[in-house]
Amino acid sequence: MFLPQIKKIHAADHLIPVNAIFDYYHPACMNRPARYMVNGITLYRIATAPVLLFLLWRHELHWFKWLLAASFFTDAIDGYLARKYKVTSIAGARLDSIGDDLTVLVAIIGMLVLKWEFVLREKIILLILCGLFVIQLVLALARYGKQSSFHTLLAKTAAVLQAAFLLLLFFLPQPLYILFYCMAVATALDLGEEIILVLLLPQWETDVRGLFWVVRRQRRQRAKKQ
Repeated sequence: MFLPQIKKIHAADHLIPVNAIFDYYHPACMNRPARYMVNGITLYRIATAPVLLFLLWRHELHWFKWLLAASFFTDAIDGYLARKYKVTSIAGARLDSIGDDLTVLVAIIGMLVLKWEFVLREKIILLILCGLFVIQLVLALARYGKQSSFHTLLAKTAAVLQAAFLLLLFFLPQPLYILFYCMAVATALDLGEEIILVLLLPQWETDVRGLFWVVRRQRRQRAKKQ
């Protein structure tokens, strides 16, 4: 991996490739337990989604809201741990996006089942957000053949507001409307930005900071070609 040719040394009467020694101390190998831990946290969130639906079906609101809170908490820590231990990957980003969407989807289903009066009151805003999400998803599938996973700064902000609102919706007797409107604005801006990013980026990318940085990067690339 690091040497042009494989050399061997004697150790305990066995021939050991020098490359293997270098590979063993390579950061990717040394961080393998951290990678397993981060992916395990993400897979937990994915596996919890059907359990949450079962609890909702059984009207176990107490367990539903606490397990949902745990899922949102793991959403907050797995990305942080991946960056801290430098074990980010394309597969991990895709798993994280699936886990995020499943958690939010289950929370929305819970809202439809348990907070129907709120849904009817804010149906226009909710339908607009659903429409933007469907447009973004269809464009991403058509362009990349898979779901986008940009993880922009705006997306992270919207995710925090979504988690806060959806959790408090089940823990408090009445919805916090000011938090809902802030969440709705942030989510609409995020989805609008992601729609533009899908149209701008010909290849699937992850950990894109935002539209501003993508446009600036493309301008610099065009300037270099001229």
